[in-house]
Formats: sequence, structure tokens, C-alpha cells
Amino acid sequence: MQNMSSYPNSPLTPDIWLRDLFSSKAARDGKVIRRKSEDIERLVGWPLFTAELDRRGYHAVEKCGQVVIFCNQAPVRVLR
Repeated sequence: MQNMSSYPNSPLTPDIWLRDLFSSKAARDGKVIRRKSEDIERLVGWPLFTAELDRRGYHAVEKCGQVVIFCNQAPVRVLR
């Protein structure tokens, strides 16, 4: 697993990437955002990403290489 610290010439750090992700209009409005699983793993790493979800009280699901992030604290109900 690599994260942005493995890319010393990149202007992005995992903290900046997370800040940008959760400061998007959809995230600020409590909506849903989506990112590639491989990007999360490569740019931030799963431990830091899931810690940030926990800190915010958000939920996320992964399917077919995509992570859907629910940017609010409402319960998630999987229908099927």
C-alpha cells in the first residue's frame, strides 16, 4: 500500500487530499461523493481514510472498485 508520502514531489499530502475531498460542495451539503478505491489506497491509505470517516461519523460502501461516501450521519440501509 502506497500513499502520497511515497511521492515526495507531489504538492498533495494525505491530509490535503482528505481536506479537499470533504470540503467539496456535495460533502459540505451532506450529500454523497464517490472515489476510486485504488485512489484512496494510493493517495491516503485505508487506515487514515477510515479514521477520518469515523471522526466525522460518516459511512461508506465499496463495490466494483468504487467507494461511495455518505457525507452525513444518517443511518445507511442496504436494500439488496
